[in-house]
Amino acid sequence: MAITDGVVVWLGQDSVGRALHPDAEVVDLRGAFVAPAFVDAHVHATAAGLLLTGLDLTGCASLAELLERVRAAEGPFVWGHGWDETRWPENRPPTRAEIDAAAGGSRVYLSRVDVHSAVVSTALVDLAPAARDAEGWSADGPLSRAAHHHARGAAKDAIPAGQRRAAQRAFLRHAASKGIAAVHECAGPDISSRDDLADLLAHTGGPEVIAYWGSPDPVDLPVAGLAGDLFVDGALGSRTAALHAPYTDDPSTSGALYLDADAVAAHVVACTRAGRQAGFHVIGDAAMTAVVAGFARAAETVGVPALAARRHRLEHVEMITAEQAERLGSWGVVASVQPLFDREWGGPDGMYAHRLGVERGTALNPFSVLAAAGVVLAFGSDAPVTDIDPWAAVRAAVRHRTDGHGVSARAAFTAHTRGGWRAAGVDDGLTGTLQPGAPATYAVWDAGDLEVAAPDSRVQRWSTDPRSRVPALPALDGPAPICLRTVLRGVTIYDRED
Repeated sequence: MAITDGVVVWLGQDSVGRALHPDAEVVDLRGAFVAPAFVDAHVHATAAGLLLTGLDLTGCASLAELLERVRAAEGPFVWGHGWDETRWPENRPPTRAEIDAAAGGSRVYLSRVDVHSAVVSTALVDLAPAARDAEGWSADGPLSRAAHHHARGAAKDAIPAGQRRAAQRAFLRHAASKGIAAVHECAGPDISSRDDLADLLAHTGGPEVIAYWGSPDPVDLPVAGLAGDLFVDGALGSRTAALHAPYTDDPSTSGALYLDADAVAAHVVACTRAGRQAGFHVIGDAAMTAVVAGFARAAETVGVPALAARRHRLEHVEMITAEQAERLGSWGVVASVQPLFDREWGGPDGMYAHRLGVERGTALNPFSVLAAAGVVLAFGSDAPVTDIDPWAAVRAAVRHRTDGHGVSARAAFTAHTRGGWRAAGVDDGLTGTLQPGAPATYAVWDAGDLEVAAPDSRVQRWSTDPRSRVPALPALDGPAPICLRTVLRGVTIYDRED
């Protein structure tokens, strides 16, 4: 492969390229696997960086272990993330009294794995007094909904700017080490802050940051759209995703609907007319009904071609029917989805089935339904909700825990590479591929044996010709590939030897 000024200018396995570029610097990759770099289409960089540098609760096996980790944490402020009570023998979250006893007076914010609820100490609540009168307040349990937003805002404000920037750097370095050349930061007033996003956009030398602002109100920063985590509803784990029927494990609630069809339509129309992307966080089936109705009204107002030209996007899209997928596809809507959600919580024994019952719980994240409807798929992690691990995401999308919901290895890889660029409005047919004229954005892997799933699902050995139209992939059941180098438009942003 020959690269000039950050662009691929030649590709082949014969000697023509060397003859065409006799003065080129030659880099011998010694048989390594080269592929388009990954794009993570949904991240929260600061929170994910704090997970790398702070209190990681994702591996806690019990409530008692969580309390012990809080007890051992140092400093007047403790930010932690990742607890999941559904995997604990106690099968309940900690109480505020237990957190206070373990924290010894420190301000503590510990987000649940889905980041839609959190347990906090009394000392932190004192910094967010409005939480006590807000929806989602609990006198002793986790905070959700508006109460959680107040407490999270106070926790964010308690993080020194230097610590925040260090967390962002750590996250971007980590993403580059996973073969990721671009990330979609889903920021917003309820997620992070304007200053947090400005700091992230100021970072250089790492993956490209494509920013989204989850609010109808614009922000004075270069964002790709007013999209991302503009919440139509919440999350299933925190029982705030909006459902048509109550939660199986708590029939007293059907979740929370934050935006109705009229609000969805108004935002989509305004963004379409302004020539920018709109988008929403949507998980529950009642939320999806509101979104589809809103888009239908927007299509009647601005017309389908204008709607499709903007590549509006939806995040998560966990509960959707085939008919709804067909309508979204007809409007050119992009689905930014997270395959590791199914790996973590899918199947007949997972959290989804526990919250919704087996019939509803095993019908989630139907990637094949979306793909069949022509909806552009863009894969991401929602870090820190799940790990930054694109090969694991590809594997999870192929090996879906519900039969018939997965996609082919080729479709999964495309969704995590070219799909991410298309979701950001870059649809030139070149970006996210390796061919002459494409940006030289790629990753180099120690991948062992290469094989590809054929259309009839049989496994065939990959042709050694890099111009083959059938993409090579590491064996899905083999060891995870090791990233040796990540390159963004010809510039190396990660090198394992360094």
